[in-house]
Amino acid sequence: MTDQISRRSVLQAAPALAIAGALVSIPLAAMADSATSAPAAGPLAAGFKDGAYVLPPLPYDYAALEPAIDAETMHLHHDKHHQAYVDNLNKTLKALAEPGADANPALLSGLEEDLSFNAGGHLLHTIFWSIMAPPSSGGGGDPTGARADALTKDFGSVEAFKTRFSKVAAGVKGSGWAILAYEPVGDRLLVTQAKQHDMQLVAGAIPLLPLDVWEHAYYLKYHNVKAEYVKAWWSVVNWGAVGSALAAARGR
Repeated sequence: MTDQISRRSVLQAAPALAIAGALVSIPLAAMADSATSAPAAGPLAAGFKDGAYVLPPLPYDYAALEPAIDAETMHLHHDKHHQAYVDNLNKTLKALAEPGADANPALLSGLEEDLSFNAGGHLLHTIFWSIMAPPSSGGGGDPTGARADALTKDFGSVEAFKTRFSKVAAGVKGSGWAILAYEPVGDRLLVTQAKQHDMQLVAGAIPLLPLDVWEHAYYLKYHNVKAEYVKAWWSVVNWGAVGSALAAARGR
């Protein structure tokens, strides 16, 4: 998309972009005042450039996460599904900025629903790619240090956390996500579900470790055995990236 997103459009997107401000450590107002600049840091920085949302490149090859996630799935998931959320997010923001967009309540309601769906899809996927890595580059294993301490404090042990998260992920009905999130008021970690891409989080909570359990994320390899996909996924979780996100969220 070559047209710049207007300041008004970015402000309209602010509710759906709340997690972006937290993860890139940049106020949303700054994004609105400088719509042509990408956020300065964090995993979401690659998802916004020159006034528009863009598909961030994968930080590894399509086949890098095999055997947990096959190359064909990664190609379709990233290049087709994620790209569609980016394109539709920009399209929706452009429609919201059109004169008279507020005049038709039914149209406005539909656009806001599209905004929530596509912004959630873009941002969650952008985080999702960033918290995975091949085993040779930091993927898999168990967290240590502050990451393990935080999980033990709130779930009893790392293993107890992984068991709960796996059950939550496998139990998502239809399309959605399992998410480990940081809740800043209580300084605690929570595991939640999201239906489709809607951020059904405790208010103010920041996603740290999202797992996509839409069928397009696993069906080519695992068919309808979602639990096997979830089990294999732990072998590519990048705990270093998760720890960095937790430290940034606590610092904010």
